[in-house]
Amino acid sequence: MRNRLVPRAEWFSFLKGFSRRHADDPVTVQVLAQGLGSQVEAHALPLEGIMAGRRTTGPISISVGRAPDRHVEHEVPDPSQVWVQMAEDGAEQALDIESQDGTRTIVQLEPEPPAEPRPLLTR
Repeated sequence: MRNRLVPRAEWFSFLKGFSRRHADDPVTVQVLAQGLGSQVEAHALPLEGIMAGRRTTGPISISVGRAPDRHVEHEVPDPSQVWVQMAEDGAEQALDIESQDGTRTIVQLEPEPPAEPRPLLTR
């Protein structure tokens, strides 16, 4: 596993591409804040998108869940860094978005469930 810092100038295009690559993939959104600890905002909901403005300032918005009763919008104010966690094979596993105040928002891609075993053919 390795982490890669996404340069601020690339946030818009990287997050747009990440959203496209992982559209509808189940994700968990977790917020780690000093004084509050770890809070799960969404668990195993389909990713709708993660957006940053074209300018290098402003919030990053995360949208998950498609059903009206299972939809979460989370805004990361004053983002300072965006990290992508990569598996050894190069697959994206998570985003770690850090705010100026040290709060971290983690968007974890849920692993795909194992494929159902195929029944053996008998004669």
